[in-house]
Amino acid sequence: MKGWLTLSDKSQQGKLRLLVSREHKSEDTIIKVKKTVIGGSSHTLIAGPCSVESKEQLETVGTALKNKGLRVLRGGAFKPRTSPYSFQGLGEEGLKMMKGVADDLGLVTISEIMSADQIDTAAKYIDIFQIGARNMHNFDLLKAVGQTNKPVLLKRGLSATLEEFMLAAEYILHHGNDQVMLIERGIRTFETATRNTLDISAVPILKQETHLPVLVDVSHSTGRKDILLPCAKAALAAGADGVMVEIHPDPQHALSDGKQQLNMAEFQAFWDEIYDSGLYH
Repeated sequence: MKGWLTLSDKSQQGKLRLLVSREHKSEDTIIKVKKTVIGGSSHTLIAGPCSVESKEQLETVGTALKNKGLRVLRGGAFKPRTSPYSFQGLGEEGLKMMKGVADDLGLVTISEIMSADQIDTAAKYIDIFQIGARNMHNFDLLKAVGQTNKPVLLKRGLSATLEEFMLAAEYILHHGNDQVMLIERGIRTFETATRNTLDISAVPILKQETHLPVLVDVSHSTGRKDILLPCAKAALAAGADGVMVEIHPDPQHALSDGKQQLNMAEFQAFWDEIYDSGLYH
């Protein structure tokens, strides 16, 4: 796309320079939340449970992050599930738990919102809005978060091209919010060895084409704990600004996605290897 979008609308002539493009802004966008910096020369590890289940769960996870010098806690309170019979999340009560634990430990919080009418509620409790893969093309939601002053973590859609992904981010910037992060989380292909197919090539392309921070969700892209580490290293080697990984004190009894969540000992080993690799700084 090379930073330019040819307009087919006859009422508009020529070419439009995208706000997400390097042509519009050559320097990297750096997002600062509390004492946390995302983008630029530093890397960020985002970790936490797939779903918020209890205060005790969050305290265990949050304390492990703090002890490693990590600052960003993720957790789902509004859960978009394939089956209507699966756990749908604790909603506002879960967000309250996250805020309480994060405030006590000095952490930044990320949680997914699924509709514009959840924004005001979620904004009271979380620091960063996550737009999930299923809502990447929810244009009303993109416009709505574009009118807020909170950072947005935008996930790539299940079958979205990189052009579609960048244009989804453009909706947010176009409506006034330039605090946007892109996260590759795997795309749907014919391959069944992993939950999705991690598109590592997306990282250098997005870094080249846009000025936004680019991260990789290794848990949702692979769905396999046994390959999280090499995929995280590959993401960082490809130029990602950070990695997202799911962790849980007791994955076997997790209310969602237990098979892809690291337990606390596995997370410690994962983090130690990432840190010792020299790829994370």
